[in-house]
Amino acid sequence: MDPIWLKHYPQGVPAEINVHPFVSLKEMLEQCCEKFRVRPAFTNMGVSLSYDELDRFSRDFGAYLQQRLGLQKGERVAIMLPNLLQYPVALFGALRVGLVVVNVNPLYTARELQRQLVDSGAVAIVVLENFAHTLEEVLEATSVRHIVTTQVGDLFPSVKAWLVNFAIKRIRRMVVPWHLPGSVGFNEALKRGARHSLQDVAVEAEDVAFLQYTGGTTGVAKGAILSHANLVANVEQTSAWIGGTLKEGEEVVVTPLPLYHIFALTANLLTFVKWGANNVLITNPRDIPGFIKELCATRFTVIIGVNTLFSMLLNAPGFARVAQANGGALKVSVAGGMSVQRAVAERWQRAMGVPLIEGYGLTEASPIVCVNPLGNKSFSGAIGMPLPSTQVEIRDAAGTDLSPGEEGELCVKGPQVMRGYWNMPEETALVFSADGWLSTGDICLMDETGSIRFIDRHKDVIVVSGFKVWPNEVEEVMMMLSGVKEAGVVGVLDEKSGEAVKVYLVKKDPALSAEAVIAHCKANLAGYKIPKQVEFRDSLPKSPIGKILRRKLKEEQAPSAEGA
Repeated sequence: MDPIWLKHYPQGVPAEINVHPFVSLKEMLEQCCEKFRVRPAFTNMGVSLSYDELDRFSRDFGAYLQQRLGLQKGERVAIMLPNLLQYPVALFGALRVGLVVVNVNPLYTARELQRQLVDSGAVAIVVLENFAHTLEEVLEATSVRHIVTTQVGDLFPSVKAWLVNFAIKRIRRMVVPWHLPGSVGFNEALKRGARHSLQDVAVEAEDVAFLQYTGGTTGVAKGAILSHANLVANVEQTSAWIGGTLKEGEEVVVTPLPLYHIFALTANLLTFVKWGANNVLITNPRDIPGFIKELCATRFTVIIGVNTLFSMLLNAPGFARVAQANGGALKVSVAGGMSVQRAVAERWQRAMGVPLIEGYGLTEASPIVCVNPLGNKSFSGAIGMPLPSTQVEIRDAAGTDLSPGEEGELCVKGPQVMRGYWNMPEETALVFSADGWLSTGDICLMDETGSIRFIDRHKDVIVVSGFKVWPNEVEEVMMMLSGVKEAGVVGVLDEKSGEAVKVYLVKKDPALSAEAVIAHCKANLAGYKIPKQVEFRDSLPKSPIGKILRRKLKEEQAPSAEGA
């Protein structure tokens, strides 16, 4: 397909850009720390690290890994941390000495942790002590031989650090006892590293920066191989898109999504380090009262989240205070990671005065592929246009490029697309065509302007008597019902139609009945799309970034508490 979107690009955004102004993330970090040295780089719980401190601490941590532990370029280091000041220090420390970062979800079970550590071959790990007991369970079955543990307040001033760490361990009892002989505390690692010089390592563009684990397009957990060139390219592509709205060295970006997830890693941490912004790290965004308190104390200009997070904020008591405290400072609200529901987007715009700008990406593309123009005045319902230097096509099952308006699989080509999956050549072959296009597994369509609309995940489609039902559409209709707080839709086996639609709901209105849900669906959906089963729950299973996990709902299939 011809790049028809280029005719409709925002003013000032070029079709092609230099995607390699930095050889590596190492070079990007070092230049940005020099350029923005006195500015705050990261803030957590009211404590800030300047770019100068980020430079110094990451240098010390890199020296510890390199000189004290003897780690060599290309070896893998796992980081098992929530959003804390220690995360960017550990991340950039590892990258500066040519190591490969393996991001690990701190909430992993022992089985999940073992699988990722074994598959990646990680030889070292940085872990918050709240999760050290999980590591203890599996350590002997892995290649990990060096452990750095940390407490939440380790990079806070001494008095606050003591108070925070004491409260977490002794009052709230959030740390399960653990025993990891030979482990070293984070601050001790920094002290030991500071005693050594950092030997410069030539980090090249094609060197691996991350093994970023994902269920990907085929559902099997695997490590996407992302090079320094991939990530630098995506940062530059994103920067070209936002350059007409944001200002270098002036922005304050709220980061509630976990940095170990590729969305926040690139969109928040890497991109806004390049812009000299202050990243306000939210350690526990599920603590909504605490999150709202943080938002009220911060005149933020950018916030990035997912649909469920924005919905939770809007539904929370006291959220009205956020807009008052912000005083119009907010410039951009970006949503990704999952489909944005119009009802949520419209409520957000009424509350905060700016629209939700939806984008699209996937781990295999570092992740950003498409974004709506930041100048949009309202929610578009589309996932936007391809970023500069990105090619996309909508293809049918035979691989034929489709015309505008036709639904098919979104395929991507560009400098941000991964090299492949770690040690999985068969899985890699499944997602790449002979001519190098990445198949995303997502069904989309492109309109005449080149704007793309997401329909649904191909694997989630429900086939009712031969008719396709996309869960996203049904979920969107559910969220139009005022008594619904959250909705998840899956297909279930049905003797007559092969499959039927089942909806899982969390109530906002306790009086909401299954009969009212069905009546609402009949008024808004074709007959074959109407749920045959309605189940109310107190909560729905979610991923670390708040995406409702349909596969978990399919697996559970618990008896309905209330049905129709």
